[in-house]
Amino acid sequence: MAKKLYVGGISYDTNQEALEEYFAGAGTVESAVIIMDRDTGRSKGFGFVEMSTDEEATSAIEMFDGQELDGRELKVNEARPREERPRSGGFNRNGGNDRGGRY
Repeated sequence: MAKKLYVGGISYDTNQEALEEYFAGAGTVESAVIIMDRDTGRSKGFGFVEMSTDEEATSAIEMFDGQELDGRELKVNEARPREERPRSGGFNRNGGNDRGGRY
């Protein structure tokens, strides 16, 4: 079963293909994604790599955590499930705002 890894500290010069090639040194890469800022289109400096087996994922963590890629030190660990985040203030469905106070 595939295991997803969090990869932090990715250089802004690194693209998804380079990330995938780098992690292929530890085994079969199912996917590699660098998270991009939706407003600027620039990398946010982190991403996710999905390795095909738990063993390959463990190997990738051991091989690449703390190693340098394109001049930046990578932080590699097992990805945690995404947490639900509450929506920030703004307007509710009834047209009012959700910031509290009296009506």
